[in-house]
Amino acid sequence: MMSLSFLTTALRSLTRAQTPLLFSQVVVQIKTETVLPRGGTQCRGFLTTAFMEQNRTLWKQMEKYTVKPMGMKKTGGRDHTGKIRTHGIGGGHKQKYRWIDFHRLRYEEGEENQPFEEKVVKVRYDPCRSADIALIAGGNRKRWIIATEKMEAGDIIKTSGVIGRMAVAANEGDSYPLGALPVGTLLNNLEIRPGKGSEYIRAAGTSGVLLRKTNGAVVVQLPSKQQVEVLETCMVTVGRVSNIDHNKRIIGKAGRNRWLGKRPSSGFWQRKGGRFGRKIKPLPQMKSYVNMPSISSQ
Repeated sequence: MMSLSFLTTALRSLTRAQTPLLFSQVVVQIKTETVLPRGGTQCRGFLTTAFMEQNRTLWKQMEKYTVKPMGMKKTGGRDHTGKIRTHGIGGGHKQKYRWIDFHRLRYEEGEENQPFEEKVVKVRYDPCRSADIALIAGGNRKRWIIATEKMEAGDIIKTSGVIGRMAVAANEGDSYPLGALPVGTLLNNLEIRPGKGSEYIRAAGTSGVLLRKTNGAVVVQLPSKQQVEVLETCMVTVGRVSNIDHNKRIIGKAGRNRWLGKRPSSGFWQRKGGRFGRKIKPLPQMKSYVNMPSISSQ
């Protein structure tokens, strides 16, 4: 009995005093465990955060224009480092981006400084903006533009960069320099510097008014009642932007906001009552873009 007890204690001491494994042996053991499907627990890989720039389609850096819809990754309000910069953004239906050509005065090769006409192929909804867009074709090219209020498929629109002595009787959808249009014209897609492309008055249902012309400059009133002074060579589209009932749409339920990629708010916002009164403020001072250098001179 004594010999049996000594033998059992010796075996226990041998099982407890195991030799430590080297790092290479541990790696080999982990690899064998991951290869075998049922031999043991699998090793979980390390989680890494990739930069958001790898997932975005940078269509602004593309050199060749295309009318094909391009895939677009959602950011969820995060910047290139993965940190949230804008709250309330996330989810939503998948969207495809259609490249809008904001330079209406874009001549084809061999036809510089000549007015040209284009035909409207179709007018459709665009998920990336509030206004509708139109596919126009002329010559050897097609391109997307912002559609006007009464623009339909089959219409012929004209683009000219000539400023004549008399004002032009332009139709809706035509594009001319500001100096060629009469005072009081409704306009949209306004350039603030010649050759840069339209930057103002592009939202659904908006329009500006040509107020006056003075010494090679034109004063335009924006939809916000702000007045801007630009050069008369800046291009503009005649008429009002399409989808005028955009501000009258009814969301109806919380799920539709989630379709649009809008997450719920925090709930701290409360509507103001009537006791605050109305504050009548004077109009802001007119902005002038006349003395700024043009794009062609840079």
